Amino acid sequence: MKNILKRRRYTWQSIASRTLIVLITTAIIVWFLPRNEGKHFHYDIGKPWMYNSFIAKFDFPIYKTDQTVQRERDSLLALFQPYYNFDTSVEKRALDKFNDDYPDDSLGIPKSAKALVVSRLSELYQTGIISTPEYNSLSEDTTALIRVVNGKEAKSNMLRNFYSTLSAYEHIFADKELASLRPILQKFNLNEYIEPNLLFDKERNETEKNDLRSSVPLASGMVISGQKVIDRGEIIDEYTYRVLNSFEREMKRRTATTQEITSTLIGQTLFVLIMITMFTIYLSLYRKDYFDKPRSIIMLYGLVTIFSVFVTLMMRHNLFSVYILPIAVVPIFIRVFLDSRTAFIAHVITVLICAITVKYQYEFIIIEIVAGLVAIYSLRDLSSRAQLFKSAMLITIASAAVYLSMQLIQTDSFDKMDADMYKHFIAGGVFLLLTYPAMYIVEKTFGFSSNVTLVELSNTNKGALRDLSEIAPGTFQHSITVGNLAAEIANKIGANSILVRTGALYHDIGKMANPVFFTENQAGTNPHDNMPYTESAHIIISHVADGLKIADRYGLPQFIKDFIVTHHGTGMAKYFYIKQKNEHPNDDIDESQFEYPGPNPFTREQAILMMADSVEAASRSMSEYTEEAIATLVDNIIDKQVADGFFTDCPITFSDIRQAKTVIIDRLKSIYHTRISYPELKKD
Repeated sequence: MKNILKRRRYTWQSIASRTLIVLITTAIIVWFLPRNEGKHFHYDIGKPWMYNSFIAKFDFPIYKTDQTVQRERDSLLALFQPYYNFDTSVEKRALDKFNDDYPDDSLGIPKSAKALVVSRLSELYQTGIISTPEYNSLSEDTTALIRVVNGKEAKSNMLRNFYSTLSAYEHIFADKELASLRPILQKFNLNEYIEPNLLFDKERNETEKNDLRSSVPLASGMVISGQKVIDRGEIIDEYTYRVLNSFEREMKRRTATTQEITSTLIGQTLFVLIMITMFTIYLSLYRKDYFDKPRSIIMLYGLVTIFSVFVTLMMRHNLFSVYILPIAVVPIFIRVFLDSRTAFIAHVITVLICAITVKYQYEFIIIEIVAGLVAIYSLRDLSSRAQLFKSAMLITIASAAVYLSMQLIQTDSFDKMDADMYKHFIAGGVFLLLTYPAMYIVEKTFGFSSNVTLVELSNTNKGALRDLSEIAPGTFQHSITVGNLAAEIANKIGANSILVRTGALYHDIGKMANPVFFTENQAGTNPHDNMPYTESAHIIISHVADGLKIADRYGLPQFIKDFIVTHHGTGMAKYFYIKQKNEHPNDDIDESQFEYPGPNPFTREQAILMMADSVEAASRSMSEYTEEAIATLVDNIIDKQVADGFFTDCPITFSDIRQAKTVIIDRLKSIYHTRISYPELKKD
């Protein structure tokens, strides 16, 4: 009864945790989805209309494009005549200043000359003077007109009828009547008395310009309610595009309310919730073991969420083409670190969620699903990082080929094809190469191990394995033999052969601490002969703890440490235990002194290593290597491990164990097969 209640409690906890994951993932994705743009169709010039016949439901204007409106406004503003106020006070102020600065008979200047200068200055002011910078900017157009405001009256005049401050000064010196008085004029410093009296009216000019801009109509026609705009399959031209765009603008103006936003939010939440729930159901049915591995769940749901958010942000802010974003990273990572089927399902879910934000959903879904399939196929057996470059190239080619085929279906000429899209595919392929460094980050962050990492760790010419071959050569040879045997078993039962082989190479590295205490490294002398059995057992057992220390020193990943601590499980150093028991039959023996710390294997690969390691080590002490003796040895050792419960915590089956026995027996028979004796040559 207690077990039933415990199992029910575990089931409810699992359902609650998975529901929480679904809700959190859905909330994050929906939070970033756009909701303030109103409902709209997806269409573009030169593309076929993918929906049913479009018939106007109400009257609406056909709005001009922003470029057209701006062009019409610019053409009107090009004819605009700027307003200048005629300030009569400037003339009086300048002439009064001149008379004050040069009173009669000052500087010996004749009154007639002074009067003539005053007369010419007055004429200039009566005509009108504009500041030189403003005059020069307006004079670029030789036909430029300005409107001079004098009181309540505004008249248009040619710009050339007025003076700039510079041309007014030059005009006085060019006057024929004043030509003989130039020496006297130079004493007056006339620049101080020539000021602009036509002043730019900034406020009035802005008002008039705004009136001109607003006079340009934003629409160029009307669509009447009931009018058919376009049929399904028809190619959208520029005019139809404007009509459809005008309809959306009018819809947005009419119905952009809180109610519509709420409706959109509900729809988005429901859609994303369905997608994430489907993904979770798949994992619950076919990959439920992932829920026991938090790092796997975090990576799976994290990848779906991150790329869905990235696509949304790119579309919302109109940053780049969505095809620049390498969504194929999702199936690549999941294929490399988990499995192919989950990689495909996760990719499809990601693409479908992203599709609700992109413009051309049908096109996007097809291209991205093909890219994901190519990514999974090309990384079926990842053994080197160079394969990622090959995969990126194949994904780029496949995406471009699919897009080309879709264009050929929709258009009848190569000239109408969008060549820029292929640049986006190439850019996406380049960004896909970032998978190479990102894979290393994911491995370190989540503790995963790719086949590439396993192959690199299996290199016996460097690191801990090189040192093992030099310090404990017997142990090194034993590890290689066990690794090959374990890999053959793994291939037979469908386990990870590269993983178990790599773990086997490192499982005994702790023997480097005291190599001579292990028989495979001894050359005649056995140091255990003169030691208490408990002390000998302690040294033998300590190779597990020493192995963990050495693994830390070399920076080996956690899965290597798992193989180190589980290859003996919670078994005993039986040789020394039996010796102690036989010599002291009446003593109470502390069995914990002869037991390994464990734990027992918790993966199929660790169980395979335990079987292969135990049998290979025991086979070295056999007196004869007949088929019957080998089979008996294998059965006894592995059956005893099963009986002792070493494999109760790992998902290995009796069928797997039976096949493992068969592989080990065949392998040992080939290793220890009987050779024929060669005859000696007789001498005459």
